[in-house]
Amino acid sequence: MSDLRDLYQSLILDHGQNPRNKRTMDCHEGGQCRCTEGYNPLCGDKLTLFVKAEDGVLEDLSFEGHGCAIFTASSSMLTEVLKGRSIDDIREIQNKYLEMLTNEEIEPDPEGLGKLAVFGGVKDFPARVKCATLPWRALEAILKAVDEDNARSEDPVATE
Repeated sequence: MSDLRDLYQSLILDHGQNPRNKRTMDCHEGGQCRCTEGYNPLCGDKLTLFVKAEDGVLEDLSFEGHGCAIFTASSSMLTEVLKGRSIDDIREIQNKYLEMLTNEEIEPDPEGLGKLAVFGGVKDFPARVKCATLPWRALEAILKAVDEDNARSEDPVATE
């Protein structure tokens, strides 16, 4: 178990020190581009999450912000793992991830979550759970906005 824990720590440290997709997204290229902000007042983590959706797929994700290694690693891995996936797949992954971090009964599931399972140990440190979930909660807000846009575009009364 120690080797596995070391691997997990190594992965979180790598993404925390060398975040992937840490950049502002240019939303002038078309498609459904959204951004939202998140803030954790307990430790000062601050996030702007950018998502570009096209035909039910998140074509691009990126983030800007600063915070602790767990927050940065979670943001980085979110953008890396979810890029190119359908919104339905993303919701399934998101639900599993958030449940893993907030439900004591749920064990990390490398089969269902892949490398995101490394965050399973964070629930042993309740003050850090918000750090690991902040980008995922921001994503919830973006997906809700995309759903609302899609519902409006399908409603003939709203488009007239």
